Amino acid sequence: MTDRHNPKARFGVTLQEASAASSFAIADAPPLPPVNFAAVGRAAPVLPVTPTGQLPKATAVIITWAEAEWAAVQHVFCAGGSSMPYSDRSRGTWPGWQEYSSNMPAGAPAGWTYWGYYRLVEIGGRAVLLFKSNTHLDFPGATYLGALIDLLIQRVAPSVILSTGTAGGAKPQDHIGTVRAVSAGTLYETGEPQADWPLYENTWQGGDSILTSANFNQLLSPVPTQTSDLEALCAQFNRQYGASYSLSQLDPGGLNLGEARSQIDNQTGGGTSLLTASTFLVGSTAGTYQSYACIEMDDAVIGKACAASRTPYGFVRNLSDPVQNAALPPKIQGHWGSAIYDAYGFYTSYNSALAAWAMLA
Repeated sequence: MTDRHNPKARFGVTLQEASAASSFAIADAPPLPPVNFAAVGRAAPVLPVTPTGQLPKATAVIITWAEAEWAAVQHVFCAGGSSMPYSDRSRGTWPGWQEYSSNMPAGAPAGWTYWGYYRLVEIGGRAVLLFKSNTHLDFPGATYLGALIDLLIQRVAPSVILSTGTAGGAKPQDHIGTVRAVSAGTLYETGEPQADWPLYENTWQGGDSILTSANFNQLLSPVPTQTSDLEALCAQFNRQYGASYSLSQLDPGGLNLGEARSQIDNQTGGGTSLLTASTFLVGSTAGTYQSYACIEMDDAVIGKACAASRTPYGFVRNLSDPVQNAALPPKIQGHWGSAIYDAYGFYTSYNSALAAWAMLA
């Protein structure tokens, strides 16, 4: 399966260039560890039979997007009893998930034939619907993404809709793997002053009791960044793009080195917003977008659709690529961010999927 939602589009990289850059990986990559839910006094999610052809009722919906994000959600919510190999980060199908192609709108763009994949799980006795979206702001567009959220609200009747997945850094101090959760999204509008960009916010607040428990850190996995791996990525990057950048130029302040303990910043229920854009937009060391939690490609549209029905929502995003060096050409910034996402988005997504679970559990 080809995932049309390529995070490289956030950097203004063409599909041809994205395909060429998709080979970035690290050697001897560790698997995702088994999830020890008992460490925080909880049971693993239960996997009831997922109905085919129809969206079941559930108390919450968790939406994810790209394949590495989907793998992390599959691991945390469906298969945490064993480890998951690095090679699964680009896997395109998972057992037990159902394709949802009912109620497709007339006149849909060619190449877009289904809304996404869904799977039902139970957390603490409550039904939660997982949804891997094939419907995005960049393709097939905001109208169709809004229609998907409307369908989920009508058919599933959730008390909250959460998104979880990768994002670009906006704050110059945030290392790779930082998780930022918010209840507001701002929609970037080209040519409009920043003060006029639409803001969608609500008061939904994710639970903190597990996130702040003494043993939650046992569940998290440090992003396995090593200087030697980054140097190897830098060398591959220079070969691929005919460049001669040093790692210190591509990685300002060492932000591509993960911290020993990934930061989980739960700002849900407050006024902090992330920034949603469908066009070329990169956070850099210049701090242009540092007032936002992060930069991603869908969430403000979810907020807009949820606001119409007063459905609560939240966004749990991980930084798969921190801010870029403002001194470098914009396209180089984008290409390097793509390379870091390719190599480490699997790991950063695991911790944000865990955070989303913890907020519901």
